[in-house]
Amino acid sequence: MRIEHLAIWVSNLERMRNFYEEYFGATSGAKYINEKKGFSSFFLSFKGGPRLEIMHRPDISKKKWKQDPADESLGLIHFAISVGSMEKVNNLTAQLKLKGIRVLGEPRTTGDGYYESLVVDPEGNKIEITV
Repeated sequence: MRIEHLAIWVSNLERMRNFYEEYFGATSGAKYINEKKGFSSFFLSFKGGPRLEIMHRPDISKKKWKQDPADESLGLIHFAISVGSMEKVNNLTAQLKLKGIRVLGEPRTTGDGYYESLVVDPEGNKIEITV
């Protein structure tokens, strides 16, 4: 078995698609629209891993408990994207920081042996950038 995809609700579908394409090399599928439900989505594919489905529906709003992405709570808290090397983790983290993307954790080796940084996408979802 394997994880096929993860899904997140977003408020700005195009902005989020562009973010993952530009910084993480995602390839977007065609936009799906269900006019009856007011639903639209993109599936984003990454090399060698599960896809990310970004979804939008106007009646879905940000959860009140997620005031600050640095706060911890129960439920899905982050996902990790492997970029292939320590140098790439460092470079991408620095690039995102220069673009104004919030960095919650600078590149480091964690106690369990991962080399990673922790950033927040434009809508507050946490992403671990790993080797």
